[in-house]
Amino acid sequence: MTDAHEHRFAGGEGYPRQRSAGAWNKAPRGGATMRLRGLLRKEFLQIVRDPSSLAIAFLLPVVLLVLFGYGVSLDVQEVPVAVVIEQPGREAASFASAFRGSRYFRPVEMRTLRQAERALREGAVDGIVHLRSDFARQAALPAGAPVQVIVNGVDANKARLVLGYVEGTWSGWLRQWAAARGQPLPAPVALEQRVWFNADVRSRNFLVPGLIAVIMTLTGAMLTAMVMAREWERGTMEALLVTPVRVRELLAGKIVAYFTLGMGGMALSVAMAVWLFEVPLRGSLWLVAVAGSLFMLTALGMGLLISAVARNQFLAGQIAVVTTFLPAFLLSGFVFDVASMPAAVRVLTRVLPARYFVAILQTEFLAGDVWAVTAPSAAVLALMAAALLALTRRKTRKSLE
Repeated sequence: MTDAHEHRFAGGEGYPRQRSAGAWNKAPRGGATMRLRGLLRKEFLQIVRDPSSLAIAFLLPVVLLVLFGYGVSLDVQEVPVAVVIEQPGREAASFASAFRGSRYFRPVEMRTLRQAERALREGAVDGIVHLRSDFARQAALPAGAPVQVIVNGVDANKARLVLGYVEGTWSGWLRQWAAARGQPLPAPVALEQRVWFNADVRSRNFLVPGLIAVIMTLTGAMLTAMVMAREWERGTMEALLVTPVRVRELLAGKIVAYFTLGMGGMALSVAMAVWLFEVPLRGSLWLVAVAGSLFMLTALGMGLLISAVARNQFLAGQIAVVTTFLPAFLLSGFVFDVASMPAAVRVLTRVLPARYFVAILQTEFLAGDVWAVTAPSAAVLALMAAALLALTRRKTRKSLE
């Protein structure tokens, strides 16, 4: 073999030099854009071809919003109540008609208290309003007529609401009764109620914004955790690891693709909240979008971190539900008031991103741009997103171990 041939075989113009495995990770910077573009194209093609990702991003929010928006309500209406009138008369009939005209009650007239108590034990009614035989005579006296109210206290929250509604109906009837007789209603204090932010006192206005945060927690974490685990199971992740793609490029491709998908699901949820459930949006839409972006990055960070630990779809899904969805549902203030929780639980809620996003959404929807609430919560979400993504970057390695 000649010298020319030896030179050509060693890496001349005709034969490219071989690179070691580490040399691929030191590829020219100009190729980073092309690699990232290729990864994004691959992710979006995978999303389009994978119905489960589209279902989690768009179908799941619709199903949850419809179920919770129409099926779950903290309002108490048309409560079956037994009305027992021992001695019928004009005053007693007028008082019973006040219950029939209320949207909160569905009165059932019964003749005896024993019959009403049996109905309460059997669950046919949720309360008893008992007017004694001397109701008409006692009503004309300055001390007034006593009314016995018995409420089913199994559901303590509902029992308190029913008692409040009974007192409100009683007060309204007293005013009408006194006005019909031309007598002033003696009251040492005149109470004028005014409800801010949710004048109709609709629980749906409170639940739907919080539900958006719960949905985004589930979709953001589930999307990334399940998709990454699926790639490990199918072997496509191993194929990516032997390419010149860097870890940060791999993570960027996942984040950009599923951030876009998750924000599309949020836009759909906000549109349904405003137009389908008629929840007022009094704040700025751009502020809701910014807060949603920070929270989505946080949720994606949690999902990517889960995928770095669990490489099985079933395990990744279970971890995502236990560590993201359940805490967001129970401890974020979505349904249960955080201030009413024990001190130890209140401390635990401070590390939950959903708590801050629920506060932002409920404030923006019902109260408007209240920066004293929105700005600190958004700052905490930004710090959490940065910390989770940094931790994910550190835990994710180009290794099969």
